[in-house]
Amino acid sequence: MKKNEEMNPKTEEAEASQECVYEIIGVRFKSSGKIYYFDPQGAEFAEGDSVIVETARGVEYGTVMLSNKTVTEKEVVLPLRPVLRRATAEDDKIYEENKRKEKEAAKICVEKIAEHGLEMKLVDAEYTFDNSKLLFYFTADGRVDFRELVKSLAAIFRTRIELRQIGIRDETKMIGGLGVCGRPFCCKKFLDDFVQVSIKMAKEQNLSLNSQKISGACGRLMCCLRYEHEAYEEALSGLPKVDSAVETPDGRGIVCEVIPLSGIVKVKFSGEHAVVRSYAREDVRGLAPAKKPAEEKTRAPSSD
Repeated sequence: MKKNEEMNPKTEEAEASQECVYEIIGVRFKSSGKIYYFDPQGAEFAEGDSVIVETARGVEYGTVMLSNKTVTEKEVVLPLRPVLRRATAEDDKIYEENKRKEKEAAKICVEKIAEHGLEMKLVDAEYTFDNSKLLFYFTADGRVDFRELVKSLAAIFRTRIELRQIGIRDETKMIGGLGVCGRPFCCKKFLDDFVQVSIKMAKEQNLSLNSQKISGACGRLMCCLRYEHEAYEEALSGLPKVDSAVETPDGRGIVCEVIPLSGIVKVKFSGEHAVVRSYAREDVRGLAPAKKPAEEKTRAPSSD
C-alpha cells in the first residue's frame, strides 16, 4: 500500500505567493474621464495612440494614456475587454463626424424638451462610435418622466436613445470653466474621478468656513481641499490641540491657535495682563488633564 504523498509547506507558500499578471493598456474616452484597462492582444501601443476597443456599451474610439504594462489580478476588473485595432484614418473621420452630429443632436433635444414642457436641463449629447446608441446627459431637481421625449428622439435619429440624469458636479466637469484660482477646473483638467471632501479639511487648514469661499462653481466643497489634507494631518499630529493646557519656557498657558505647516503654537497666558506668545512646537509640552477625585462614600454605615 502506497503512502499518501505529503505536500511541502514551502511549495504551498510559493504557489500562494504567485499572483496572476496581465498585460494591459490604459484608454481614456474623454479628455478628463477615467482611464480604463484593456487587453492589447499582444500589440504594442504608445501614449497618445488612438484605438478602437470593445466596451460594455459597444465599440468605442479612445486614446491610449498608459502604454503596455503588466499589472496584478488585484489591479484589474476581469474579464479584460480587448483592443480591436489601432484606429485608422477612416476611424478618425468617423470620430470627428460623430462629434459634429452630437452638436446637432443636442440642439434638437433642447427643442424637444421645450415642446414636451419638461423641467430638465440638457448638458451633453454623445454618440457611440458605431452609432448604435445616442446618449443625452441632463440635470433636474427631481425625477423626470421622459418616456415621450425618448419616443420623439428615437423617431428622429433612428437609433437607440438613452437619457442619463447626472449630478451638479458631473455637469461642471462636462462643461468646464475657470476656478477662483484663475485656472481651469481640476475636474475638467486632470481629475479622473471625484474625491471625498469634508468641512473638516477646511478647518484643519485654517481656512474660512464661509461656504462661498470654499465652494467651487458646482456649489460643492472645492476638490483642492483634499490635495494638502495628508500633509496637514501629519503636521497636526505633532501639535497640541486648541484650548489644551501646555507648559512653555514662560510658564503654563492655554493653546489659542496652531499653525500646522510652520509648526507654530500660540499660547495665551492668564493674569492681570493676558498676553499671547508664539512658540515652536519643540518648546511646548502638553499637560495631562487633571484626574477627577474619586467620589467618597457619603452613606453612613448601618448601626445593625
